Amino acid sequence: MAILIIASQDRPDWWARELRTHAPELDIRIWPEVGDVDDVEYVLAWKPPRGALACLPNLAVVFSLGAGVDHLFADPEFPAHVAVVRVIDPYLTAGMREYVVLHTLHYHKNQPALDRQQRDHVWDDRARELRQADEQGVGILGLGELGRSCAEALTRLEFDVAGWSRTPKDLPGVTCFEGRGGLDALLARSRILICLLPLTTETEGILDTELFSKLPNGSYLINAARGGHLVEEDLIPALDDGRLTHVTLDVFRTEPLPADHPFWDHPQITVTPHNAAITDPRSIVIQILADIERHTSGAALSNRVDIGLGY
Repeated sequence: MAILIIASQDRPDWWARELRTHAPELDIRIWPEVGDVDDVEYVLAWKPPRGALACLPNLAVVFSLGAGVDHLFADPEFPAHVAVVRVIDPYLTAGMREYVVLHTLHYHKNQPALDRQQRDHVWDDRARELRQADEQGVGILGLGELGRSCAEALTRLEFDVAGWSRTPKDLPGVTCFEGRGGLDALLARSRILICLLPLTTETEGILDTELFSKLPNGSYLINAARGGHLVEEDLIPALDDGRLTHVTLDVFRTEPLPADHPFWDHPQITVTPHNAAITDPRSIVIQILADIERHTSGAALSNRVDIGLGY
């Protein structure tokens, strides 16, 4: 039995080192040095090349090295019989929570306008609109592990928080909407909109002109989910016509973001390099090894993905 790491841009040596620290007896390989493909039963993967998983005849479980699994299903040759496990990392969840709180407060305190004042040498203490946290409608698209944690943190800061999900949810202090019928109601009350959805065929391109038109005029957007959620050509027109005031983007359809992309220099767009929440091998490896032990003993895997739903 061998474990293969396919994560060329996600510190494969670090993952291998942590695995060997906890289980030195394991046969651990790093792509593209696969060796005998028949040996590989488990893969730790982040954005594997097309067909890389399909060439492993005895592959049983793929562990996604990030919160999402869309990067796996983007491969048309993905072997559908293989189990997929997503990670739930307390450090990753904390990182996302911190990122969302940071940028929500950034907009709540009207920091973009204050930054412009500093650049222009303007002193105007009226620049911040008087709006208390409990008067600030914050909407969260996606109430999974990350969305729930962010909603709870913002509720503790006394924001008026609502969330939207595919199925009904019940979170203390959070107004919850579900299904397509509940989306418009969430948007109408969300002056700050946060996208933490999984990327599926249903959510691809959800952040578009139609959605922006249903937000209060002058709203803010934070997308820390996936670049595929945003229809990029719809964003700058929404900023130019005042539908949106400012946006924070941590994810993009092409990463790294090309140097000539218009988002870099737009004064109403904050770009961060997909670092809102980073998986920490020190905690994830323990989960992975526990799941490998479960699998070899015939027990159920933790956090197994429903391939039909895509999350």
